[in-house]
Amino acid sequence: MKVVITDYQYDNVDAERRIVEDAGFELLDYQVKTPGALIPLVKDADAIITQYADIDRQVIESLEHCKMIIKYGIGVNNIDCRAAGEKGIYVCNVPDYGVHEVSDQAVTMILCLGKKLEPLQEDLRRGKWGYGGIVPVKRFTECRAGLIGFGRIPQMVCRKLQAFGMEILVYDPFVDDAVIEAAGASRASVEEICRNADFISVHCPLTEETRHMIGEKEFAMMKPESCIVNTARGGVVDEQALIGALNEGRIAGAGVDVFEEEPVSVYHPLLHMENVIATPHSAWYSETAITTLQRKAAEEVVNVLQGNEPFHCVNRQYLQ
Repeated sequence: MKVVITDYQYDNVDAERRIVEDAGFELLDYQVKTPGALIPLVKDADAIITQYADIDRQVIESLEHCKMIIKYGIGVNNIDCRAAGEKGIYVCNVPDYGVHEVSDQAVTMILCLGKKLEPLQEDLRRGKWGYGGIVPVKRFTECRAGLIGFGRIPQMVCRKLQAFGMEILVYDPFVDDAVIEAAGASRASVEEICRNADFISVHCPLTEETRHMIGEKEFAMMKPESCIVNTARGGVVDEQALIGALNEGRIAGAGVDVFEEEPVSVYHPLLHMENVIATPHSAWYSETAITTLQRKAAEEVVNVLQGNEPFHCVNRQYLQ
């Protein structure tokens, strides 16, 4: 059986090759992302591992006997999950490779925004001594954090913020009350979180339903001292609405690891605001996360090609 890696950003794919070939399968790797160039490379693949390649309906319809497509990572918005399901192809991800790293970054951004470290540092560099330029700062034990989504990563964020004494509000229609209560958090609507949270952290996938779920209406509800952090997907937050809210002082700050268009332009307004912490979709990164991701992607391929159910299938609703 043939396994194709369409593209990757790692130094090598030696771990994947060892795992796949030890199971008796062939592995070919490329650096190709566009549908037209992909089709001749993947049409006879039994499994596809992809990172950023555009696996659209055209690519999927060309597949002759593919059993599964797996994403290096969590978000599968570069794969047409519906088209894959219609052909009986599993779409899988690796949801647990970087939960420590992403939750750490979300919490770090919240703490830095809450203490206003970026503007404080800039004041000091300009020769301004003292804290006058960052007034007011609120004690964390007096703050509420609102989590949009409550999967693996935000559950870790919840525990870490509780260690600082924060009250936690949660919006996730797919999580049982018992899970939220066991975490010591309180269920809330998006509107309640926007109106009451000092920090809002976004952790839901990008789907047709969640695109721009945080937009003009939601920013209008937020307190002027509130901050928002997005380590999920850029499209969940309406960037133009966010820029407007920041420019007009309707919110105090933002932490952004993901953008609607990536790589982001160096001229993007969010990169040039003192009250914004911006990073290049790197919240997931540590050396351990990389090796874990590569290993688990290959192990899932072998698992499925050996005739087993996938560990993490994300398109079951479309499978035929």
